[in-house]
Parts: sequence; structure tokens; C-alpha cells
Amino acid sequence: MSHLDRIWNGWRNEYVVDAGSRPDTGEGSLFTQILQSGLSDDETNIVHRAALTFALLNAFPYTPGHLMVLPFREVGNLEDLTPDEHSELWSTVTQAVRAVKTAYSPGGVNVGINLGRPAGGSVSDHLHVHVVPRWSGDSNFMTAIAEARTLPEALSQSAKKLRAAWPS
Repeated sequence: MSHLDRIWNGWRNEYVVDAGSRPDTGEGSLFTQILQSGLSDDETNIVHRAALTFALLNAFPYTPGHLMVLPFREVGNLEDLTPDEHSELWSTVTQAVRAVKTAYSPGGVNVGINLGRPAGGSVSDHLHVHVVPRWSGDSNFMTAIAEARTLPEALSQSAKKLRAAWPS
């Protein structure tokens, strides 16, 4: 029998309970369901809305401040974006990078897209660009040895920081 270590992150209980209570309507991607939920941006951790795109905190972040930028319209591929969606998506990604740098002062930022499930896309039917603040030495033994991540702040706190830092 293997030994299982537990790391208590009590603040995550609210997310787990909320995620478990949301019905999967089968109507669109997880992101579309969030948009159509009727919940406030505070409740869904949407940090910014533009005309065609929005920025949302990742519910399972690699680091505090891990954002995703998405078109409102559900498309799986970059080439399926309209010219206006394409332009606004990358403009919003640039704003997200600025907000992350202002709010967190990271040493660097990862920006990336996983196109398709084999490329690592967990919600491959709704394109999303990850914006992840990174620091030298930000990986620790927990990920390598315990297959766990430790996060020093709740998602709601990350959302407040990023909203305050979002460029006008």
C-alpha cells in the first residue's frame, strides 16, 4: 500500500463545492457554460471583458495570477477566428501580460496555447491562451516529488489584484 500525503488548502473547498454543484448542461464548452451561468464576474473569476474576448483566471493555476484569454465565440482553432476576434484576442493577451507583470512582478511570463487534445488542450473546443507569471525557482519539490502544487493565495484575491492592475 502506498503512502498518500495530504496538503490542506481549505480555501479550495469553496471552489470544489461550487464546481460540483454546477450542472453540466452539455450546452457548449465549460467556458461557454461559465459565460451563460448568470453568475457575476466576481463569482466566476472573470477578470476582464472586451467586445469579443474575455480574461478568466484558471481554476487550477500553475501559479497565482494564471489567466486564460478567450474569444466569447466557441472556436477550437486559431484559423477559425474572424480577423476582429484575432486582433482583439492578441490585444487582450498583451493587456493580460501587462496586468500580470504589474500585479505580480514576475521574472518572466509564459504565454501559450494548446491546440487540440493531443497537444494538451483540456478544453480543446474553445481556444484559450494561457498567461502564466513565472519566477526563477518557482518550481519546488512539491511538484516533482508529491505531484502537488502549493498556491499562496485564493483565486478571488488573484482576481482582485489583476482587475486593479488591468491596463485601461
